[in-house]
Amino acid sequence: MKELNINTKIKVCQYDELTQEQKLLVDQAKEATFRSYAPYSNFFVGAAALLENGEVVTGSNQENAAYPSGLCAERVTLFYANSKYPDQPVTALAIAARTNGDFINECAAPCGACRQVILETEYRGKQPLQLILFGKGQIYIIDSIKELLPLYFDKDSLG
Repeated sequence: MKELNINTKIKVCQYDELTQEQKLLVDQAKEATFRSYAPYSNFFVGAAALLENGEVVTGSNQENAAYPSGLCAERVTLFYANSKYPDQPVTALAIAARTNGDFINECAAPCGACRQVILETEYRGKQPLQLILFGKGQIYIIDSIKELLPLYFDKDSLG
């Protein structure tokens, strides 16, 4: 039997260490949390996607009393970006979340379904998509979703 070690590279920083472009995305993601519809979880998530043409598209989580019918902020944002700008790769995605009236201290990480959609968005754009996960205590910068989803399922898996 062999053992496989998988390493993940994540940069940890504070808001003032971000580039102007990254700050803009984080600010847009934070603003998008105020457009969330989250009456059941009271967990308000916003996302902001930077497209290669410089456009920024935002989205927020949308809940439903039938929980599986809701949609996460990341998928709302990426599906809208791909629908409105089908030929524009997404180069970065910022995610922020708040609850109990304040932004969370830890980083807001995408769920498994969103990670799969982010992976497909990378493939569609033919380039890595930088993730910026905002938390009041720290911010994570990840150069590709493959860092968070190392054993991914993609078109080659359909084989």
